[in-house]
Amino acid sequence: MNAASTRYWLMKNEPDEFSIDRALNAPQATIAWDGVRNYQARNFMRDDMQVGDGVLYWHSSCAEPGIYGIARIAGHLRPDASQFDPDSKYYDPKSKPEAPRWLMLDVQALRKIEPLTVAALRQYPELEDMRVLQKGNRLSITPVDARHWDFIMGLVKAQD
Repeated sequence: MNAASTRYWLMKNEPDEFSIDRALNAPQATIAWDGVRNYQARNFMRDDMQVGDGVLYWHSSCAEPGIYGIARIAGHLRPDASQFDPDSKYYDPKSKPEAPRWLMLDVQALRKIEPLTVAALRQYPELEDMRVLQKGNRLSITPVDARHWDFIMGLVKAQD
């Protein structure tokens, strides 16, 4: 994939389910990104994400939400099996195996970073229009503009 077609994403995960540490310790540092139950987020996965796209690995539902790692889309888009499991919190009784509603794909963790918390990110005027920092944004997957990605990669590089 060439740089011109690479897209960037912010993907939220709860650290008690799949922290960046757990992802890095998975085989090939790759996890199945499952449990997405929002149509817009599902459509990003289905229609827009490509192998090699960059991912800001966001920890949500924790004391200090923010970016905790860098990852990439590793592919293998497929139906999310948890939608068919009555014992799963992601069970969807309206979804049928012959017409699944929900998808998952593989994400490969590349590195852990010093957390870039919401408060830290809000300090930078360059990021003020970043979607995740907007009031009311609760989407688990959001596109990231290349200019925001580049600025954040500069912050990450400064950590090294």
